[in-house]
Amino acid sequence: MTVIDPDTQPGWVADVDEEDVADDMPLSTRLSIADTLTLGNAICGFMAVYFTTTGVLIPHLTGNEDGGMARHSAAMAVILMLLASIFDLFDGLVARKLRASAMGAELDNLSDLISFGLAPAYFVVTWGMVAPDSHQRVSVVAAVVVLLAVVLRLARFSCVTLRDGIFQGMPSPFGALTVVAIVLLELPFVPTLLAIIGVAWLMVSRVEYPKPRGRLAVAMLSWIVLSMGMLAAWALDAPGGQTLLQTGCSLQIVLGAMIPVFATARRVNTFRDNRREARSAQVQQIQ
Repeated sequence: MTVIDPDTQPGWVADVDEEDVADDMPLSTRLSIADTLTLGNAICGFMAVYFTTTGVLIPHLTGNEDGGMARHSAAMAVILMLLASIFDLFDGLVARKLRASAMGAELDNLSDLISFGLAPAYFVVTWGMVAPDSHQRVSVVAAVVVLLAVVLRLARFSCVTLRDGIFQGMPSPFGALTVVAIVLLELPFVPTLLAIIGVAWLMVSRVEYPKPRGRLAVAMLSWIVLSMGMLAAWALDAPGGQTLLQTGCSLQIVLGAMIPVFATARRVNTFRDNRREARSAQVQQIQ
């Protein structure tokens, strides 16, 4: 027979106040406002894959292709990637202004992997299956290259500390949108393939890109909103919609190509200036 001391609290009786449990939760498990924006980024990436599958890939595989539906779904998928980049832009700004949770950096990397790694890579795979002059297996290789470039870039971002105000390698949102712009431009297969691989290389390169802050952030946000308008006009088959789409895609590709050129030229000029200063200092010491 077991006797229970009434003054001793049984281990199996637990009257726990739910509010006390919430208060005792570690800060690492609480979501901040910035984390909510980051989760919105992940949702947009997943929905981009959904629209690409249901509106472009499945109708092509089943033979129920409708040009209008495919156009609407492709435009919606890209608009969702653009919306994901807006979430990605604002979650960092909000995190700097307000409290950021301990999970913020991890959530940001995981969400970026979905929206700017998986979604554009899947878009490339779908292009390889739908486009008449493409080669499916080769396009899969290009998609894998894009995905691995984003994975490596995000991993390096978490490990390498750089001076404030710059990224090393093309940022994954910018790279993803450039890859999608290359596909939407409908160039021949080989130039499209080479351009996609080139963007993947830029993402893992050591080329320095400025962080979107201040006026640059405003300019980037304006460009994203303008791109959404171009895609909507193209999807609705508005007059000049195709021209607007081609113009927007071309500008995106030009920006992706020109930023590394300017960054490299600035780095070379800085290196030359440093060498001149070093030589001048040596001459003065000799004199």
